[in-house]
Amino acid sequence: MSASSSTVPRDRPVSSRRAGGFSLVELLIAIAACGVLIAVSIPLVLSYHQSAQVTAGGQHVRTLLNQARQLAMNQKGFVCVHLPNPTQMSFYSNSACTGTPWTGTITDAAGHVNLEPGFTLAATADPVFDYLGRALPAATYTITNATTGSTVTVSVYTSGRITIP
Repeated sequence: MSASSSTVPRDRPVSSRRAGGFSLVELLIAIAACGVLIAVSIPLVLSYHQSAQVTAGGQHVRTLLNQARQLAMNQKGFVCVHLPNPTQMSFYSNSACTGTPWTGTITDAAGHVNLEPGFTLAATADPVFDYLGRALPAATYTITNATTGSTVTVSVYTSGRITIP
């Protein structure tokens, strides 16, 4: 038997300190820190979500206007974009926004394109796209999130360019 193995008893811990684990105070501090982080991040996540919703509504309107522009170029004629009410858009195959609206896969039976639920739309004018893709008059569409009141604008330039500034 060696001398080194008999000097340290095996039934007693080497140090007097507890082995492993966290104290109650340490756990409470960690839980409080997590609570503060969550309390700070929830409003940021909600505002980001609301901002993303109104941006998506603006992108939907921009897509619809680009489809009207493309329709005018494909038909080699005019397409007038009109808002019959704040939640719908219609395309007319003429320069006066009169007659029967154009119907297609994106419209209902009456020729109206419904916007995303919870959004309203206002326009400064009814742009008319020609066979070259130009638009007269220039127009600005304002999309409003009915829940939060936040807005985004979509601009139609006379060159036919459609942007969300």
